Amino acid sequence: MMHDPLSDAMVNIQNYSSNGKSECTILVASNMLKSLLEVFKSKGYIADFKEVENRKGGSFQVSLLGKISKCGVIKPRFPVQVSDIEKYERRYLPAKGVGHIILSTSQGILTHEEAYEKKIGGVLLAYIY
Repeated sequence: MMHDPLSDAMVNIQNYSSNGKSECTILVASNMLKSLLEVFKSKGYIADFKEVENRKGGSFQVSLLGKISKCGVIKPRFPVQVSDIEKYERRYLPAKGVGHIILSTSQGILTHEEAYEKKIGGVLLAYIY
Protein backbone atom coordinates (compact mmCIF):
# COMPACT_ATOMS: atom_id res chain seq x y z
CA MET A 1 0.00 0.00 0.00
CA MET A 2 1.46 3.33 -1.07
CA HIS A 3 0.86 6.40 1.06
CA ASP A 4 3.48 8.76 -0.35
CA PRO A 5 4.29 8.19 -4.05
CA LEU A 6 7.09 10.79 -4.01
CA SER A 7 8.84 9.10 -1.09
CA ASP A 8 8.44 5.67 -2.67
CA ALA A 9 9.90 6.97 -5.95
CA MET A 10 12.92 8.52 -4.21
CA VAL A 11 13.61 5.33 -2.23
CA ASN A 12 13.30 3.33 -5.45
CA ILE A 13 15.78 5.59 -7.28
CA GLN A 14 18.18 5.51 -4.30
CA ASN A 15 18.08 1.71 -4.03
CA TYR A 16 18.57 1.06 -7.74
CA SER A 17 21.37 3.62 -7.97
CA SER A 18 23.24 2.28 -4.94
CA ASN A 19 22.98 -1.26 -6.34
CA GLY A 20 24.57 -0.16 -9.62
CA LYS A 21 21.48 -0.69 -11.77
CA SER A 22 21.16 1.32 -14.97
CA GLU A 23 17.36 1.51 -15.05
CA CYS A 24 14.52 1.59 -12.57
CA THR A 25 10.74 1.60 -12.76
CA ILE A 26 8.62 3.95 -10.68
CA LEU A 27 5.15 2.45 -10.48
CA VAL A 28 3.10 5.58 -9.79
CA ALA A 29 3.17 8.52 -12.19
CA SER A 30 2.19 12.07 -11.24
CA ASN A 31 2.81 15.55 -12.61
CA MET A 32 4.89 16.53 -9.56
CA LEU A 33 7.09 13.45 -9.96
CA LYS A 34 7.48 14.21 -13.66
CA SER A 35 8.65 17.75 -12.85
CA LEU A 36 11.04 16.37 -10.23
CA LEU A 37 12.53 13.92 -12.74
CA GLU A 38 12.95 16.78 -15.25
CA VAL A 39 14.99 18.68 -12.63
CA PHE A 40 17.10 15.56 -11.94
CA LYS A 41 17.72 15.19 -15.68
CA SER A 42 18.66 18.85 -16.15
CA LYS A 43 21.13 18.64 -13.24
CA GLY A 44 22.74 15.45 -14.61
CA TYR A 45 21.63 12.93 -11.98
CA ILE A 46 19.64 10.76 -14.40
CA ALA A 47 20.14 10.15 -18.12
CA ASP A 48 16.51 10.13 -19.22
CA PHE A 49 13.03 9.02 -18.26
CA LYS A 50 9.91 8.08 -20.15
CA GLU A 51 6.32 7.79 -19.10
CA VAL A 52 4.68 4.42 -19.72
CA GLU A 53 0.88 4.35 -19.87
CA ASN A 54 -0.97 1.41 -18.36
CA ARG A 55 -4.39 0.71 -16.91
CA LYS A 56 -3.33 1.79 -13.42
CA GLY A 57 -2.47 5.38 -14.36
CA GLY A 58 1.04 5.08 -15.69
CA SER A 59 4.61 4.63 -14.55
CA PHE A 60 8.08 5.99 -15.28
CA GLN A 61 11.10 4.18 -16.69
CA VAL A 62 14.19 6.03 -15.42
CA SER A 63 17.67 5.58 -16.91
CA LEU A 64 20.24 6.07 -14.14
CA LEU A 65 23.79 7.36 -14.52
CA GLY A 66 25.11 6.13 -11.17
CA LYS A 67 25.80 9.69 -9.97
CA ILE A 68 23.37 9.69 -7.05
CA SER A 69 25.01 9.30 -3.64
CA LYS A 70 21.86 9.98 -1.65
CA CYS A 71 18.37 11.27 -2.30
CA GLY A 72 15.22 11.49 -0.25
CA VAL A 73 12.12 13.48 0.57
CA ILE A 74 11.92 16.19 3.19
CA LYS A 75 9.16 15.51 5.69
CA PRO A 76 7.26 17.38 6.89
CA ARG A 77 7.14 19.57 3.83
CA PHE A 78 8.31 22.81 5.39
CA PRO A 79 7.27 26.10 3.78
CA VAL A 80 10.38 28.28 3.46
CA GLN A 81 11.09 31.88 2.65
CA VAL A 82 14.03 32.75 0.46
CA SER A 83 15.97 33.92 3.53
CA ASP A 84 15.60 30.48 5.19
CA ILE A 85 16.84 28.38 2.25
CA GLU A 86 20.46 28.43 3.45
CA LYS A 87 19.46 26.97 6.83
CA TYR A 88 17.88 23.95 5.14
CA GLU A 89 20.80 23.68 2.72
CA ARG A 90 23.11 23.20 5.72
CA ARG A 91 20.73 20.66 7.24
CA TYR A 92 20.13 18.38 4.23
CA LEU A 93 23.20 18.74 1.99
CA PRO A 94 26.73 17.52 2.87
CA ALA A 95 28.53 20.76 1.90
CA LYS A 96 27.82 24.12 0.36
CA GLY A 97 27.65 23.79 -3.42
CA VAL A 98 27.16 20.00 -3.31
CA GLY A 99 23.73 18.67 -4.26
CA HIS A 100 20.34 20.26 -4.62
CA ILE A 101 17.24 20.85 -2.56
CA ILE A 102 14.05 20.70 -4.61
CA LEU A 103 11.23 23.14 -3.84
CA SER A 104 7.68 23.48 -5.09
CA THR A 105 7.18 27.18 -5.81
CA SER A 106 4.58 29.36 -7.46
CA GLN A 107 6.74 29.14 -10.61
CA GLY A 108 6.93 25.34 -10.60
CA ILE A 109 9.43 22.81 -9.26
CA LEU A 110 12.83 24.49 -8.80
CA THR A 111 16.17 23.80 -7.14
CA HIS A 112 17.16 25.88 -4.12
CA GLU A 113 19.66 27.80 -6.27
CA GLU A 114 17.04 28.76 -8.87
CA ALA A 115 14.59 29.79 -6.13
CA TYR A 116 17.31 31.90 -4.48
CA GLU A 117 18.12 33.63 -7.80
CA LYS A 118 14.43 34.37 -8.46
CA LYS A 119 13.99 35.42 -4.81
CA ILE A 120 10.96 33.19 -4.22
CA GLY A 121 10.21 30.76 -1.44
CA GLY A 122 8.22 27.57 -1.57
CA VAL A 123 7.66 24.20 0.01
CA LEU A 124 10.57 21.79 0.51
CA LEU A 125 10.08 18.51 -1.37
CA ALA A 126 13.33 16.57 -1.69
CA TYR A 127 17.12 16.62 -1.70
CA ILE A 128 19.69 14.92 -3.91
CA TYR A 129 23.48 14.74 -4.04
